[in-house]
Amino acid sequence: MAAEEKWKGWASKEHKEAEHGEEKEPCMLLGRQLGEAGRFAYAALCGISLAWLFPENEQSSFRMEFIKGFVRWLDLPDAVLRAITAFADGLGGEGTQTFTEVLLKDPILIESPLLITQDLLSFSLQDGYYDARVRVLICHVSGLLRIPLEDLEVLEESLLESLKEQKEEESETAEVSRKKKERRKKLKRYLLIGLATVGGGTVIGLTGGLAAPLVAAGAATIIGSAGAAALGSTAGIAVMASLFGAAGAGLTGYKMKKRVGAIEEFEFLPLTEGKQLHITIAITGWLCTGKYGSFTAPWSSMLHSSEQYCLAWESKYLMELGNALDSLLNGFVNMMAQEALKFTVLSGIVTALTWPASLLTVASVIDNPWGVCLHRSAEVGKHLAHILLSRQQGQRPVTLIGFSLGARVIYFCLQEMAQEKDSQGIIEDVVLLGAPVEGEAKHWKALTRVVSGRIINGYCRGDWLLSFVYRTSSVQLNVAGLQPVDLDDRRMVNMDLSSVVNGHLDYMKQMDTILKAVGIKTKECQPEEKGSGSLFSPQAKKSQRAASSEARGEEDTRKEEDEAGGEAVPAGCAPRVDSSSSALGEP
Repeated sequence: MAAEEKWKGWASKEHKEAEHGEEKEPCMLLGRQLGEAGRFAYAALCGISLAWLFPENEQSSFRMEFIKGFVRWLDLPDAVLRAITAFADGLGGEGTQTFTEVLLKDPILIESPLLITQDLLSFSLQDGYYDARVRVLICHVSGLLRIPLEDLEVLEESLLESLKEQKEEESETAEVSRKKKERRKKLKRYLLIGLATVGGGTVIGLTGGLAAPLVAAGAATIIGSAGAAALGSTAGIAVMASLFGAAGAGLTGYKMKKRVGAIEEFEFLPLTEGKQLHITIAITGWLCTGKYGSFTAPWSSMLHSSEQYCLAWESKYLMELGNALDSLLNGFVNMMAQEALKFTVLSGIVTALTWPASLLTVASVIDNPWGVCLHRSAEVGKHLAHILLSRQQGQRPVTLIGFSLGARVIYFCLQEMAQEKDSQGIIEDVVLLGAPVEGEAKHWKALTRVVSGRIINGYCRGDWLLSFVYRTSSVQLNVAGLQPVDLDDRRMVNMDLSSVVNGHLDYMKQMDTILKAVGIKTKECQPEEKGSGSLFSPQAKKSQRAASSEARGEEDTRKEEDEAGGEAVPAGCAPRVDSSSSALGEP
């Protein structure tokens, strides 16, 4: 705490100087500090990555707009634009490794390649719009440079804290008065400088280790006084408002004002208290009495983002379904179904004629509530699509995770979004577990127009319950929750969960294990404090010592820094599996 107070005090001093001191010359963008070869390799790497990640014709305008803006951002000659555009159109993919090596040899990046991630993030946020496709690109480029995804998340959290601090200090009166005088001037002078600035001629590298104790230390500490002034201006507040929505309440502020079609209940419940530049929405498939009587219960261990929500929908009908499932599975019928499993699911034959008569006699217990929820989940999914399209969540990437009928909600949400304009760049990843939806690839193709990152289909071949509720369907019907979806697209990731899921009810009971299996971070593998000594770069240490010496002396600060550097990861913490590893590998 003592070290944190030192940094806060110094940050406050620097920020006041930035606001009240004399005008300083604008600082140069980090990307422009690279040598000419480094800048070209940097732009080429992004162009090649865009062509691999988003090769579709409908994505061509996005690729071109990004490249044009990025070439200007790096201050590259106009003649270079044609070559980078060619890379973005799919040429030169074999040069990925060469451009990566050239970029890493640049003197500025020798100590901290993370500065590239920092620069890309700054470029992405300059207009207050964090496109999901751009975040996928940042993850991909960071992977090529061997930068862990955790470092990007630390950068996002730190920049967000800086934005939040300055927004809270800005009174409404001051904001209105400064809009007229400073909006055009400071938007151009400071915001376009970027959040990754060079202060006093020395690059301030924000690494995970440096950001951890300074997450609340103020913008001046993290990005330099010029950047702090930018964030404290109207421009910084405009970015914040765009990212989080004008109301600032996010999804929790949404209330269904009146009944929409057949939908009776639709509300977002917070799973975490934090804010983040990317959010996660979890959708529960059914409810049951006892431990799992709430929508949030299955997701208690999930920590995919600092800002997570759970969709509460049609609880009356989902509770009826859950009770029906318990009645069906807790009796002798379960034993009969296990016998039927040997002759049906495993042999690939699922018809009404092969199920035991004893099971069919009690079919009405499950058929009616299942049919009702099947219909309502599709309607809820379509409504969710329009909520996301209206940017109720702000201009930020969204990840959707759901099981059973919750996965069906996601499926119909994506199908609805695919039919609308301006639906791209909103959804980053989706995870559908035990989804009771069509499993043929042709039905999933539309999802690739909406999802920027991964489409994960988690299935269990031995899920006899899911087979049973589809028993009256055509023999040719493929169910996604029972088998892989054979879609030839880099986004599509099929995961056989048969080793951790014995039956349909396990999707709720074994959610913690399932989340780990599909690469979603959980709370138990979170260190007590973000960052560790291994994330400190020499450059970051130098900046940290120099800044801290102004507050209370260099010697004491080094002592505390050494103590922080020895911080250990708690025992029993499993290695993190990157959520975007499958889709964001090297081309």
